[in-house]
Amino acid sequence: MNFPSELKYTKDHEWVRINGDEATIGITDFAQRELGDIVYIDINTIGDEVKKDDVFGTVEAVKTVSDLFMPVTGTVLEVNDALNNNPELVNTDAYGEGWMVKISLASGAEIDSLLDAEAYKSLVGA
Repeated sequence: MNFPSELKYTKDHEWVRINGDEATIGITDFAQRELGDIVYIDINTIGDEVKKDDVFGTVEAVKTVSDLFMPVTGTVLEVNDALNNNPELVNTDAYGEGWMVKISLASGAEIDSLLDAEAYKSLVGA
C-alpha cells in the first residue's frame, strides 16, 4: 500500500493535500482496497461550505456504499468531473487522478488534527 508522506490523513480514510489556503481531498489507497472496485461517485456539494466530519458525498463499490467525510471545514470549489465517466481512477490512482474535491479552507487550524503518514500507517496496521 502507498502512504505518501506529503499528505495528511483522517481516521475515516480520507487524504488531504494542502496547497496554501486550498486543499485537495480523496480517499486513501487503504480505503479503496477495503471497498473494492469503485463503480460510482456521488458528490453534490459544489459551492457548499461543508463542516469538518460532515458528509460531502458517497462512493459506491460493487458490494457497498460508503459516505465521504470532510476532513476539514471548507467550501467545495471543484469536483473531479473525470470520475463521472471514469470512477475506476480511484481504483488505479487514488492519490493522483482519483482525487474527489478541491476546497477553500475555512481555517488552517484544523489541519493540525489530521494524521501524518506514519500515524495513519499505524492506524491501519501497515
